[in-house]
Formats: sequence, C-alpha cells, structure tokens
Amino acid sequence: MTMRMVRRPGAPAAKAVAGALAVLLVLAGCSSKAKDGKESDKEAAGGVKTGAGVSGKTIELGVLTDMTGVYATLGKSVTQAQQLYVKQTNADGGVCGYQLALTVRDHGYDPQKAVAGYTDLEPKVLGFTQFIGSPFVAAVKQRVDGRDKGLVLPQAWSASLLGSPYIRVIGSTYDIETINALDFLMKEKGLKKGDKVGHVYFEGDYGENALAGSKYMAKQSGLTIVEQKIKPTDNDMTAQVAALKQAGVKAIVVSAGPRQAASLVGVAAAGKFDVPVIGNNSAFAPQLLATQAGPALMKNYYVASPSLPIGADTPQAKKLVEDYKAAYPKDSLDNGVVAGWTAALAFGEALKKACAGKDLTREGVDKALLTINAFDPGFGVTQDFTDPKAPSSKESVILQPDKNAVGGMKVVRQAAASAVAEGYTPGG
Repeated sequence: MTMRMVRRPGAPAAKAVAGALAVLLVLAGCSSKAKDGKESDKEAAGGVKTGAGVSGKTIELGVLTDMTGVYATLGKSVTQAQQLYVKQTNADGGVCGYQLALTVRDHGYDPQKAVAGYTDLEPKVLGFTQFIGSPFVAAVKQRVDGRDKGLVLPQAWSASLLGSPYIRVIGSTYDIETINALDFLMKEKGLKKGDKVGHVYFEGDYGENALAGSKYMAKQSGLTIVEQKIKPTDNDMTAQVAALKQAGVKAIVVSAGPRQAASLVGVAAAGKFDVPVIGNNSAFAPQLLATQAGPALMKNYYVASPSLPIGADTPQAKKLVEDYKAAYPKDSLDNGVVAGWTAALAFGEALKKACAGKDLTREGVDKALLTINAFDPGFGVTQDFTDPKAPSSKESVILQPDKNAVGGMKVVRQAAASAVAEGYTPGG
C-alpha cells in the first residue's frame, strides 16, 4: 500500500501551534495558585461533601466554546442546548437541591484564548460540560489529570484524549468514526480494494487522529490513502480537489469544518468530479444547505455521527426539538444541539450519582461517571463510561444532508460498528 501522494505544506505550522500551547501552559501553571492536589472539602447540609465549584446551593459548571471561529454554528447550538438543560433542571429543583449555573467563554477556536479560558474558569467550576477543540483539550490534559481533576466532557473526539478518568469522550473517537465511514463507502458506495481514497484533514489532533483511522482501514481493506493536510483557516478547497482528481481517487474523506466540506463538495461538483464524500461528525452544518453547495451536498455528501440526528424518530429527540424551538425560535436545529444536550445530560447523571453517594467533590463526580455503563440519551447509541482507556462507544450512524429533514440530516445507515472498528484499539 502506498501513502501520501499529495500533501500541502503545514507541518511547521502545526509544530508552531503545539509549541505555543506548551508555552501558554507553562505560563498558566506558573501564574496559578499552587495546589496540593487535594480539594479543600467541606460538608454541606445533609451530609453531602462538597469542594471546588460548589458554593452555597449552587454548582458552577464551565463552558469553553467556539462562537466566532471555524465551529461557530456548532458552538452556538451546543451552548444553547446546555443552557436549556440547566434551565429545565433548575426548574425541576436542580440536583439534590443544588441549582446549576453555567459560565460561558468563547475562545473562537484560538489556542491562546482556549488555554486562557480554561485557566480562568478551572478554579471556579466543578467541571466542564463543554470544551470544543481536540488540540485545546489535549493541551490542558496534563493539568486536568495531574492537578485539577475536574470532569471535562468535550465536544472533541480525538483518541489522544483517551486514558484520562476526567476527560471523557462521548461516542466513537475520530479514528473509529473514519473506519466506520470508509466501511460505509465500501459496502454502500462502490469503493473497493485497490482504489485510492482522498483524505482532506485539519492539521492537529482532530485531523491526524481521523487520518490514523483511514490509514488503518486502508491497510486492512487494500485501499490507498492520498493525503491533503489543511489549516482551519483554509476555506477554499479548489487546489485540494484538483490534486485529488488528478490522483484518480474514487472517494474522499474530509476531517475538517463545515466550510471546508462545503467548499470541497461544491468545487468537486462544479468540476464534474462525481465521487462520494464523507465527513466526520463536525464537518457539516445544515445552514450550508441554503448555499450554492446545497444541491451537491444533498447528492454526494455523507456524515459519520456518534448518534442519531436531532430529527430522529425517538421520544427524547422529539421532545428536545419541541423544547429547543420554544426556547430559541429564531435559531435552526442541528446536531450540535444533540451533542450539547447529551454532554449536559451525562454530566447531570454523574452529579446525581455523586450526590446519592454524598460526595459532590470533583473526585466524587469523576468516580460517579465511571459507574455509568449504559447511558442512553435517546439518540440511538448507548454509552459506557466505565473504561477511561476506551471511547464510550464504537458505533457510528451514517447521515446524509436533506433540506426537508428536521435539522437538515436524514439517516442512511443506523448505528453500527464495523468489523474493522471492533478489532481496532483507538490510538494504538
């Protein structure tokens, strides 16, 4: 099998970002108050032990999101879904008498703002119901594991985040998701042994973890991967499409943002390059269906997702749609709503179990999540949080853009884990 037929420059940029994050972390660590690794615990009324992030009768939770960068539409939906969860939970009496409060920081998908936002919020919150951006979560992982120990449920699916009892990926990691995506193309879209597959991916944790999955699947299935590395600031995919067309690829995987996916599919369609394209879960936003790329997306684009879409035919999905529309009547529905709601619901379940165990400290909440082995938010995939070294699921749902579907996505293959994914160890 041959690899890397075409590649854009970008490795130095990736190293520069990694270096900048490392420096920021050192500075942030020096400027923070020293901790002895243990919380200053206190016992509240009712015999429930509490610590950082719990004050009076309020549990403070943090949100590190992207409202202005490459994932702005996702960040808005995730955040509003979590705000809705908090509002409803508080109206029902909160969690064992405590009210929930969210503090939101927009990092705009900027590494400096992301690390600074974490440094600012960490001492004040019990944990994080949201943290968008695999590279940024990875940048603070050592601090989370070694000193802070606050539960983080990120909207990031890189396998580099596995192994931590505090940072818990909900759903399949990008490498597994990409394996399942290629399995779909081989079983449903005519991709076969000996074919070349293009892979357009962001530099950094997200894209490179997805690439690890495509390389593994290629090795197992006799495919050849043709790489195209891009930056989050690269929005025009004309050069990438031209290179992949010249290479003769029979399908394309895109591990980038919604803008890059729309450009890629639109440029390919305009150039009569008629091949199926499949993206990772964060590479689509329904707002794209109203653009010039809309028809091409509905014809040739697919998305691998860790859950059913917001328009799923389940009682939980229907109720969430109704409640979200009532709370945000001017905003469109998308799968960011599902991701945000699922993470908030999982964090809430951990809080309830921790409270039942009379321990609402960070340690108590972390341990509580590790006891949840069949979390079902009602979107087609059951999550198991008991093994920090493994993702909570290896299943993926395959979706297709559809302007007539609620949330702009319809299901073309139900939740499943391919045989290759089942035998694969993430990050291995």
